[in-house]
Amino acid sequence: MSRIETDAYGAVAIPSHAYWGPQTERSRTLFAIGTERLPAEVVRCFGAQKAAAARANLALGLLPMTLASAIVDAACEVRDGLFDDQFPIGLWQTGSGTQINMNANEVIANRANERCGQPLGSRAPVHPNDHVNRSQSSNDTFPTVMHVCTIRAVFGTLGPAVEQLRAVLSARAAEFHDFLKVGMTHLQDALPITLGSEFTTWERQLDAAWTGIVFHASALCELPQGGTASGSGVNGQPGFGRHVAEELSGFAGKPLRASRTPSQFMGAHDAFVGLCGALNVLASALLKICNDIRLHTSSLGGAPAMTLPDEGLSSSIMPAKRNATVCEAVIQVCLRVMGNSATVLAANGAGALQLNTAKPLILNEVLNSIRLLADAQRVLATGCVAGLEAERDRLRQALDRSPVLGAILAPHIGYDAAARLTREAASEGRPIRDVVVRDGLMSGTQYDACLARVFDPDRHNAGSAEVPARALQPGIAAEIQQG
Repeated sequence: MSRIETDAYGAVAIPSHAYWGPQTERSRTLFAIGTERLPAEVVRCFGAQKAAAARANLALGLLPMTLASAIVDAACEVRDGLFDDQFPIGLWQTGSGTQINMNANEVIANRANERCGQPLGSRAPVHPNDHVNRSQSSNDTFPTVMHVCTIRAVFGTLGPAVEQLRAVLSARAAEFHDFLKVGMTHLQDALPITLGSEFTTWERQLDAAWTGIVFHASALCELPQGGTASGSGVNGQPGFGRHVAEELSGFAGKPLRASRTPSQFMGAHDAFVGLCGALNVLASALLKICNDIRLHTSSLGGAPAMTLPDEGLSSSIMPAKRNATVCEAVIQVCLRVMGNSATVLAANGAGALQLNTAKPLILNEVLNSIRLLADAQRVLATGCVAGLEAERDRLRQALDRSPVLGAILAPHIGYDAAARLTREAASEGRPIRDVVVRDGLMSGTQYDACLARVFDPDRHNAGSAEVPARALQPGIAAEIQQG
């Protein structure tokens, strides 16, 4: 069943149940490219933006109370996810995001009219362009939604996931505080460290990555709303952008402000390129962590330094074979994020003059990266890091037989003597202590005292407590859920 709806460009047959209108119906037929859709959170952000715009128009005397209230009520239903299925427009559309903006205008207008007792398609008393889109253009509306949606994703989704993994790494660092082991440089034995210090290093990598993400995400708190088309402000009203920013701040969970130069966020999206760079830092850190765990749990160097948790998975042909499955899944996520970043970089340069025309693609790739990184960190924390096991004595035995101990003896017996002893111990397969004592260069007591000073766990973990754990903003996730 369908209804016939007419706009300025002619009559269109629309499914009778659909809340969208002629512009959306034409677009979903025209842009039949792929199956990708912008995430549901984009639709919901449009609902919040349209409600904020209606309130701003009301405050400025540009809409009567009856129409503004009807629009706000309908827009809030979109914001709350009640009309997710009424947005059929795919990812691949006009680069300004005009199609999804009109989709929102039409759905909200139809729902508002329905609430006023009018049938779908009546276009009165609420009109999608004249009332829902009043004081706005897709040029400033879509990038405003881009900013708000991304802020919510960074602080409401990614931030808690970073903190969850960081907390698990911190706990394991404390647990393995005095587990001495052979260090590795160039994939060869190196001077001793503690297993705990490695977890602390990973934790600090997350801290540094998150600091960069916060810096770049904070730039998105400046909104282009009010610039209308091409940043001209034509058909807008002074103060409209400020009102919208204030209205959206609660929903975003961050204080927002209207930009004095909205064209900056229409013609280009440099802030998203910067954010992607920061997300790449996080992806690179996670890639390093996962590869380290894979090496530590492998038997390439003999007995593994750690063992993987038993997640009940195994090889299809080799029973009981335990693989670093979680690490490999996270590594693939990191590679995808890096690819998304390359896409955003290219898309940002694809605009011309006053308008970037790859906005839907930029937003989709950024949100995809944030969602994947958040999920990956939660899985890595609970499905791998929390269950890693290590044996203190086995690590120490491997250290005692490592030829790298010659480096510790060099200041006491000389470099050449240490090098000779190291080679002899390695060729004979004996602990270097036995060779040192045999040759009379040191007594066993002297040797043990020398190593005890170097092997002091507090020495290897020095400074790890000097950098305070940087807390994420408390309650941000709760604020966003309530918004």
